[in-house]
Amino acid sequence: MAEKTIDLKIAGMTCAHCAGTVEKALSGLEGVSFAQVNLATETARVSYFSEKAAPAAMAEALEKAGYIYI
Repeated sequence: MAEKTIDLKIAGMTCAHCAGTVEKALSGLEGVSFAQVNLATETARVSYFSEKAAPAAMAEALEKAGYIYI
């Protein structure tokens, strides 16, 4: 399996709690090995295995987490 890394621009984060919610939502996806959120730059760096996770699944997980979107 090939591990990939993607930087996602995320809008809708307004506090540290939001950033934690995003990180938890991304980290909980099958195939994601690492997720780190930067509130100041409104980005998330995600390492994932493309055979098990996809950016579309990440966007869906963030939408389910609440008023947070890519």
